[in-house]
Amino acid sequence: MAKIAISCRSTRRPGSELGRIASVNRKTLLGAALVALMAGSGPALAKITEAEAARLGQDLTPLGAEKAGNADGSIPAWDGGLTGMLPGVVPGISRPDPFPNEKPLFTIRAANVETYKDRLTPGQIALLKRYGDTFYMNVYPTHRTAALPPEVYQRIKEQATKVELEDGGYGLSNLGLSTVPFPIPKTGQEAIWNHLVRYRGQAFDRRVIQAVVKRDGGFTPMIYHDLLTFRSGTPETPDNADIVLKIVQKILQPQQLSGTTLLGIDRLNPVRQPRQAWMYNAGARRVMRAPEIGYDNPGIGSDGARTNDNYEMFNGGLDRYDWKLLGKREVYIPYNANRLDARGIPYTDILKPNHLNPELLRYELHRVWVVEATLKEGMRHLYARRTYYLDEDSWSIVGGEHYDGRGELWRVSEAHLLQYTEATVPFYCVETLYDLLGDRYIAFGMNNNEPYEIKFDWRADDDFYTPSNLRRIAD
Repeated sequence: MAKIAISCRSTRRPGSELGRIASVNRKTLLGAALVALMAGSGPALAKITEAEAARLGQDLTPLGAEKAGNADGSIPAWDGGLTGMLPGVVPGISRPDPFPNEKPLFTIRAANVETYKDRLTPGQIALLKRYGDTFYMNVYPTHRTAALPPEVYQRIKEQATKVELEDGGYGLSNLGLSTVPFPIPKTGQEAIWNHLVRYRGQAFDRRVIQAVVKRDGGFTPMIYHDLLTFRSGTPETPDNADIVLKIVQKILQPQQLSGTTLLGIDRLNPVRQPRQAWMYNAGARRVMRAPEIGYDNPGIGSDGARTNDNYEMFNGGLDRYDWKLLGKREVYIPYNANRLDARGIPYTDILKPNHLNPELLRYELHRVWVVEATLKEGMRHLYARRTYYLDEDSWSIVGGEHYDGRGELWRVSEAHLLQYTEATVPFYCVETLYDLLGDRYIAFGMNNNEPYEIKFDWRADDDFYTPSNLRRIAD
């Protein structure tokens, strides 16, 4: 019988310096002059007013971001983003860098981190200081490339005054086909819901690599075949009225896990209707319910290097945490990561000891919403506190910090975002989660050497995402 090798092992050492860095920078964040609203996690403020909705597409972008640039011009005004098929793009085959001749404006290293700390996250500062001999951040000119199809913008505006939080903010009502329910968020829950239901196309098909990289740089790649259909691509039937997404994830390699296949369905109120999940065990040739696929249970094949709710930076129910919207910051974040996504780069050139190869990474200055999650009293989770940074132009979480029960900064996450112009979709090409206490990390999403890149023309009938079909998919 094939067994799924999962564990919660982590190598922990005293982390007083990391804890000090996190504490100092948290105070810096909270004490900074935050741009926009300051809101707690108290009573939910549902809907926005007609006057607020009228700002969408005017001084705000259709997703609610500030259309104007920043005071010193280092963040330009949003001009519609990167749309239309670029020269050299072959869907599913190649996606060249739209800015191939640009050079870094400057490089941030451990030696000069104090100069730039006001535009860095606590997690980035911790990475720079811990891996100062090898990790650095090349900062490039900022391009606000995020764009969605016009019909998606229209739905967002039409629904903005109707969508409401329900059940204490853990569910949504009146969403329709909108993909940004709260373009002008007033609570942390509203901001996180924007991430959970953001536009990622109607559906996609991809083959990607996951790797847990050890301290010496060694890794064993796992190959996944992902098939996802989102709310925007789900047939409008009563059975689908509350669907957020449906996913089938099949493991192709390594051999001992080959054929193991997951089916998951997420809904708009995961407390009232928790995630439905089934697993096909290739060794036993059986389909079984998999209620453990969620929250802080370890991800399949991750060797305990990530939790299930670390997938796509954060997913699933919000109910174990109190969520607080801290406001906005200008931060250097991974963006326009086409170089990292380039075809043919050996995975050994991407995955280096302790972190990704910094020469392949591109950081730009963007405005981000900052959300803090604190574990509720009586609730259980490996992470006692989490901080997330959401790109204002796409509502994608692009960075995060995860603290353990002692308050130490344990894991730092980054997502490398790019604009998939063939589908007018901003999405990740690689997600990373760095274990600062164990000096290892997990990377997910690479497909540089797979037969094809992400395909956004994948479509499936309702009966595809069913337990009865899971065995046929796995075989």
